[in-house]
Amino acid sequence: MTVSGFTFNAFSENTYLLHDSTGQCVVVDPGCYDAAEQQALRSFIDAEGLQVVLLLNTHCHIDHVFGNKFVLDTYRVPFLIHEADLGTLRAVPTYAPAYGFAQYQPAEPTGFLAPGTPVTFGDTELEVRFAPGHAPGHVVFYHAPTQVVIGGDVLFQGSIGRTDLPGGDHRTLLESIRTQLLTLPDEVTVYSGHGPATTIGAERRSNPFLR
Repeated sequence: MTVSGFTFNAFSENTYLLHDSTGQCVVVDPGCYDAAEQQALRSFIDAEGLQVVLLLNTHCHIDHVFGNKFVLDTYRVPFLIHEADLGTLRAVPTYAPAYGFAQYQPAEPTGFLAPGTPVTFGDTELEVRFAPGHAPGHVVFYHAPTQVVIGGDVLFQGSIGRTDLPGGDHRTLLESIRTQLLTLPDEVTVYSGHGPATTIGAERRSNPFLR
């Protein structure tokens, strides 16, 4: 599985395309808000000859869902989140204008993710791990063969997700990191929702929030 990343919107959010040798592709956390960002995502997909088959959200804070409607309108694919984050998603239109994003267009999921039930596309199978704390329905996606985890806003290089937003809880987040991420091998690369990629081993050794 190949991970291609893009950094979008004023929050510098990382959007990921997951694709494999079959050409099938999953969009994770599309943060593309304006036309230029939407075109950047579509141009890459077209240039690589990818077939988008699924839209996933690790969680549904505003910066991770800007592009949901665009992806759904463009590619007409299933859209999955964890059901516990449905309220987070539906709250976005109530505060988006106050953040300067009056053009935000909401989109409803077509189904829900279930931890323990894998997500599949092409020749790829992703393990779904439930990791609340930053958001009540946060999940991460783990691909063991390539030792990759798409971690959303749970764990960052040298930091962890904020827990002062509605539905956040610091103790719950630390427990999620301990049970859902630090149980993975040190070599696993963590593709975070913001900032550079890191590894489980690097964060286990030096992340000040995990000591």
